[in-house]
Amino acid sequence: MNIMTKRIGCVLLMGVLPLLVACQRHSKSERFYLVANAVKHPYWQSAWAGFSHAADEYGVTVDMRGPDGFDPQAEVTEFRAAVALQPSGILVQVGNEALMRPEIDSAVAAGIPVITIDSDAPASHRLYFIGTNNLQAGRLGGARVAAQLKGKGNVVFFTVAGQPNLEERLKGYKDALAAYPEIKVVDVFDMKGDSGLAMDQTEQYLAKTGAAKIDAVVCLESTSGKDVGEAFKRDNAKGTLLVAMDADEATLNLVKDGTIDSTIAQKPYTMGLLGLKALDDVYHYPVKPLAQDYALEQYAPFPAFVDTGVMLVDKSNVDTILKNVSGTAGGSQ
Repeated sequence: MNIMTKRIGCVLLMGVLPLLVACQRHSKSERFYLVANAVKHPYWQSAWAGFSHAADEYGVTVDMRGPDGFDPQAEVTEFRAAVALQPSGILVQVGNEALMRPEIDSAVAAGIPVITIDSDAPASHRLYFIGTNNLQAGRLGGARVAAQLKGKGNVVFFTVAGQPNLEERLKGYKDALAAYPEIKVVDVFDMKGDSGLAMDQTEQYLAKTGAAKIDAVVCLESTSGKDVGEAFKRDNAKGTLLVAMDADEATLNLVKDGTIDSTIAQKPYTMGLLGLKALDDVYHYPVKPLAQDYALEQYAPFPAFVDTGVMLVDKSNVDTILKNVSGTAGGSQ
């Protein structure tokens, strides 16, 4: 009996030891930050839900900072404030690469791990990027526009100038549409992060007739889709295609009722979840030197890019996506 008891005790100890080690690895004193623009938007609430979920699993402390609207300079201020607190790591969306690059470099030089999310600053010393392959997302949307227009028509885009991810999406759309010489990109409108501007501009687009008629409106970022959709409904717009970005509940409902033809959905929850886990790993297993370009390093400790994926949502699958979004805190997409 004594031998059997010892054996059982050893087995139980072997099972418990990994749990004890895991508990000892983390502490509430470890603090990680998510910094972004428009933090109240459902997209970023979804990213925050993923970030928080991973933090709960690990038993670490997290916080999200950033302006309520699109304000790259205010985001820089929030980033600096987070750096001043000497956190264990920062996950950051790059609202403006020129503004954020020196801030990222300074943080990494101080030994703070920084990973970009959603929008990248590849020329900075950030460790790597977690998010969407935005070029591919644009090509997916471009293929949809070309198919729905049957290869002919005038297209306009809503974007925010200087935001790297949107520039990549626009390039992806143009790549896809280049195969259709009868599809013309007639305007790329900088809405400056203000969906109200996009709504007002939509009224002007919908008023055009004849050879100047706008056949498709594409929203390259998430905030404008629902407001442009409401402008379509108000004007009872017919015969003009609307393609949006992301899968907040309001946008999905406009896909369901047919106002929006389709939307390209990202996975911000996944970005936040993986982002916290990645930062935690770097914090506990430091890489030296941290501030180094590993892009051409064959034995690099980090990937260049973690692609969290996209999907096209239209009437064929919107009910499934809506069910998932409405049933998840923060509307994870």
